[in-house]
Amino acid sequence: MKTNDIGLQVKESQVLTEKLNTLLANYEIYYQNLRNFHWNVSGPNFFELHNKFEELYNSAIGAIDETAERILTLGERPLSSFSEYIQHAEIKEAMEVSDPKKMVEIVRDNLNTLLKIERQVLTAAGENGDEGTVALMSEYITSKEKVVWMLSAYLK
Repeated sequence: MKTNDIGLQVKESQVLTEKLNTLLANYEIYYQNLRNFHWNVSGPNFFELHNKFEELYNSAIGAIDETAERILTLGERPLSSFSEYIQHAEIKEAMEVSDPKKMVEIVRDNLNTLLKIERQVLTAAGENGDEGTVALMSEYITSKEKVVWMLSAYLK
């Protein structure tokens, strides 16, 4: 069996990087949705939501970079164009949303989509003995679950 530079089997790593590229595409659309909401939120919760959306997109940009670099570490090419992101993402662009509550609902739903994909990546990475990807996904899942809980509490 052929192995990549970090000693993992190439064939299994290719399957995993397909899942990571799906995650990357969804992260990119999620990130842009957050930028949209940050720029366009208004109303009585403006300051609170404006700051929260900025915090979340700053966190997302770090995860985007780490995910792309993990794909490269596994020996594959990360998706890198908006047309690729749109084609591979389950998360849809949130255009012309003006209701702040709807923005929060979309963010929560986007996070749940990311969680679903991260859990799939985590399972695949565990089956491949890819501890680097397992650790990365575990970190993402733990932090996202808390944010989903907080956003859900905000919406009640």
